[in-house]
Amino acid sequence: MALVTDVLEWLQALPQPALVGATGALVFAECTIGLGFIAPGEGGLLIAATTVDSVSRFIVLWAVVTVAAGIGDSIGYAIGRRFGPALRETKVVQKYGAEGWDKATDILRRRGAWAVFFARFLPVVRTLTPAAAGTSGLAYRKFLPAVVAGAACWSAMHIAIGAALGEAAKRIEGFISTGGLVLVGGLVVALLITMTIRKRRKKARAAAVTVAPGDADPELEPAG
Repeated sequence: MALVTDVLEWLQALPQPALVGATGALVFAECTIGLGFIAPGEGGLLIAATTVDSVSRFIVLWAVVTVAAGIGDSIGYAIGRRFGPALRETKVVQKYGAEGWDKATDILRRRGAWAVFFARFLPVVRTLTPAAAGTSGLAYRKFLPAVVAGAACWSAMHIAIGAALGEAAKRIEGFISTGGLVLVGGLVVALLITMTIRKRRKKARAAAVTVAPGDADPELEPAG
């Protein structure tokens, strides 16, 4: 059987609670300051989304990821409120996201709660914005709706992309495994023939250059 189809079927066969729970945990970890630099939340969500083959699976995964992102961002906000601007000088932020922190604080200063919403779609900045929002003094009553709305749109978009990729992979693999395989084989043969012809022509031209006029064998030249 085809490799991609096997992997997708294996993922779909996993217990749904375990798959959804693991994805939610990755997203939660990514949204919490410090963990976002090492937890592949976005990648994990896309992989899990390839198993979505029904409306119910879509809704369950979307709801869990949205809640996990909202809780993770709220923890990041609380950390920002607790430690303030000193967070920028921590080793984690200095090593991975000092520039992202500056971008987050700049956007927050200009856009307020809207910055929290749009930051959800920006790598690195997404991880740092909640803590930066807490540090900036943005009211939680304004922060939370923006976080939930951003997380809901972000998760829906990535789940839709992952589901589409999974379906496309199956269709492409199915095409290649039937009539497409003959077409691919024909293209490979044609490519090999073309390469062989070009190689022979190149050798012939090289031989012609080597035996140029005036370089004939002296023994065959008439005596003077």
